[in-house]
Amino acid sequence: MEKNLIMARLSSFLFISFLQLIAICCRGKSQQLPKKHGAPTTPVPFFIFGDSFLDAGNNNYINTSTLDQANFWPYGETYFKFPTGRFSDGRLVSDFIAKHANLPLIPPFLQPGFRQYYLGVNFASAGAGALAETFQGFVINLKTQLSYYNKVESWLRQKLGNDEAKMSISRAVYLFSIGSNDYISPFLTNSTILNNYSDSTYVGMVIGNLTTVIKEIYKRGGRKFAFINLPDLGCLPGMRIIKSENNGSCLEEATSLATLHNQALSKLLFESEKRLKGIKYSLFDFNRNLRERMHHPSKYGFKEGETACCGTGQYRGVSSCGGKRRVKEFQLCKNPNDYVFWDSFHLTEKTYKQLADQMWRGTSNSHDVGPYYLKQLFRLH
Repeated sequence: MEKNLIMARLSSFLFISFLQLIAICCRGKSQQLPKKHGAPTTPVPFFIFGDSFLDAGNNNYINTSTLDQANFWPYGETYFKFPTGRFSDGRLVSDFIAKHANLPLIPPFLQPGFRQYYLGVNFASAGAGALAETFQGFVINLKTQLSYYNKVESWLRQKLGNDEAKMSISRAVYLFSIGSNDYISPFLTNSTILNNYSDSTYVGMVIGNLTTVIKEIYKRGGRKFAFINLPDLGCLPGMRIIKSENNGSCLEEATSLATLHNQALSKLLFESEKRLKGIKYSLFDFNRNLRERMHHPSKYGFKEGETACCGTGQYRGVSSCGGKRRVKEFQLCKNPNDYVFWDSFHLTEKTYKQLADQMWRGTSNSHDVGPYYLKQLFRLH
């Protein structure tokens, strides 16, 4: 029965995929500086850095493995009806933020033919970390993403002139989701790197590289930054199955690293606000808000908070969604909207939308997002 369901959905998916591909490509190429009629509010550029939580398809265009790609069915089946490279059944947090900000979908930097950066661009790469060693050779690390941004910044100055480019860069919002892969990759690759450093030293290396990138963007005129902290890494479906002797309980070593990272990130941003004149930032507590949905799914309209929609094994924690990776067998749920998790490491569109809405508007809990929420950041001049 489940096999018939998968085949039926695959047939429907392929029927309209070609038209959807054309639509997405055209949408990416058409990004232009808005024409002014009267005095409408000028859109605020949106630049996106990070990992698979934000990758809109950059890894489609690099030489990597299918472990770091999502350009095959059933990824994208819910909204796009076509795999765009996003690690979800549909849109990501950054897509919903762009919608709230009256922007089009922000295209991946490496998308062929896309060379219009007036409204921003997405540099994120699935598997990327702040450390160059993280999944090295298979991803676009944070330092390389910064080098791509520097090219875009030069392009803006060439197209707009220094004064207008400076204004555009200072009005832009810079969104980051980075660090998860730096902490989970040693467990997934049997690396011994964590044996060479204390936990606090290793976290300091990750935060140090992020600090360098923030300072570089600030030096070039960026002033408005948004950050998503790390989820409870040890409790992701794909991490729960690493140690069979744990019987599906969370991998405490990974959870501990995420906790240390989040503390260090909060401290970094608090200190940056004092040291970097004019900087404004938003920090979203992704960790707490995802954990809430995992533990109390029905409160947020879900039926399942811990097992993924797509994959195989306990919690569907084996990263086999789509059958294009090392393990070919996978199961696919009937309705992704019932699930918090889409696959072994990533969330469903419904979850991402809820989190993006919180990031945009804020919540009744002042600790969830602050000191600014995204709506405020985009309106600041």
